[in-house]
Amino acid sequence: MLDLSKSGSEGRGGMALMENQTRNPASAQAAHGGQTAAERFGVVERPDLTYTPEVAEATAHLYERVKDHIPAFEWPVYAPYVHAINKLKKERGAVILAHNYQTPEIFHCVSDIVGDSLQLAREATLVDAEIIVQCGVHFMAETSKLLNPEKTILIPDVKAGCSLSESITGADVRLLKERYPGVPVVTYVNTSADVKAETDVCCTSSNAVAVVESFDSDTVLCIPDEYLAMNVAKQTSKKILTWKGHCEVHERFTAAELLAYKEADPTIEIIGHPECHPDVIAVCDYSGSTSGMINYVKDTRPSRVLLVTECSMASNIESEVPDVDFVKPCNLCPHMKRITLPKILDSLVNMTEEVIVDPAIADRARLAVERMINLKN
Repeated sequence: MLDLSKSGSEGRGGMALMENQTRNPASAQAAHGGQTAAERFGVVERPDLTYTPEVAEATAHLYERVKDHIPAFEWPVYAPYVHAINKLKKERGAVILAHNYQTPEIFHCVSDIVGDSLQLAREATLVDAEIIVQCGVHFMAETSKLLNPEKTILIPDVKAGCSLSESITGADVRLLKERYPGVPVVTYVNTSADVKAETDVCCTSSNAVAVVESFDSDTVLCIPDEYLAMNVAKQTSKKILTWKGHCEVHERFTAAELLAYKEADPTIEIIGHPECHPDVIAVCDYSGSTSGMINYVKDTRPSRVLLVTECSMASNIESEVPDVDFVKPCNLCPHMKRITLPKILDSLVNMTEEVIVDPAIADRARLAVERMINLKN
């Protein structure tokens, strides 16, 4: 495998472009007959957020889902937002998608569909809703927009970025293609639409090896996650060219840290995400995407488990597997945590932060995602 180090700091430019596209009123109007989301659907009055007996009764069943994570004395702060969001989304005919890394009050109390980034994008094509609120990071909202160009996609905080997505731009990919003409480009789905538009096919952490193996070429560009590419290289005979992009959550885990857990308790099962360094994956009992990790826990029911990923995921699934004891080394994603109940409510009230992708980019980026979805493994 060959590492391709970046010169310069172009990576930050990708997010700046995405923010401009999302906030650009002219782009938003052009996409929907000259009207913004607020003009199309209207702005409603902000709901009363008093914790009343009615609110307490309406949200009691939801508190049962999160009582192990939210103290009873704090619930009166959360409950009015939960109640208002659930009421307003029905009035709007909106659907809320939440990534596995969202906090429990979002994941369990206001979301309609939960999953990893690709699951959410696929589900978004199936829902009978004109408005989708994406509780995740910006590239996820963009992917949902690519696959659902006629729907209105909102993200509660447009600044919810991603260190991995921001590590590379479309311009970077064009330079790579100039340097390696004819080499297929496989791009992780955790990237901007601008990058996807320069890509032959996207991949996820669960199907990256299959996507790479689908090409006849003996050399493949697998970008931008360096560690994912290194883990893929161990499972294929192809020469893998990569990029020094990393997830700031997963790159913090070390093999020494995990071995210390194993030494303290040899019975613990360690489950890692492929965005971790290969040395970390080597000491894991299982490695897979967030959905794969969840399914592994549900299917095997280890007595004690450590999920080597963003720590909210363990909190979100432990209620479904009460017989499993979760060890939680808490590495939080600061970008995911920009999504909050107040911001979700504001998004539904004001119909703000609509995600718009330039049609010239969207048409090419959509092809890369659709090729991945349609790939016969």
